[in-house]
Amino acid sequence: MKTLVKTFAAAALIAVSSFAMAAEGPGSKTVKANVNLSTADSALDHYVAVTTEGEPAGVEQLFAADFNQKIQASNAQSNSRSEVVKSLKKQKGEKLNCTVSTDIIEESADYMIAKVKLKFENFTKTDLVTVERVGGAWKVSKSINSYK
Repeated sequence: MKTLVKTFAAAALIAVSSFAMAAEGPGSKTVKANVNLSTADSALDHYVAVTTEGEPAGVEQLFAADFNQKIQASNAQSNSRSEVVKSLKKQKGEKLNCTVSTDIIEESADYMIAKVKLKFENFTKTDLVTVERVGGAWKVSKSINSYK
């Protein structure tokens, strides 16, 4: 009799956990995407994808903890890491209608400075991006934007 009770209890537990997992559905859990940031070039490429193609995967790991963004315009602005990450997550899937060109200005073993130009129909956005090695990964530590 004890064996029969244990068997029914085990079957009920399995059924309940199966239903709970099915209710969550595939993709309902938030999985942190692991993006390859092992080189400065891969970090820069991912930065361009995040900012121009609405690619939200790995946006949290892309930016250094002390990242800041400055926008040079008639009223200069400064944005923190959390503000930029939040904004980029909202742009998920939105592709900018522009042509992108990147030029490496300076590069060493531990950092890279690149100029990213986004040419739109009526204006051009120039983004000076600093990428630094932080531990074993490369991260964007600074961004300065200007518009013409």
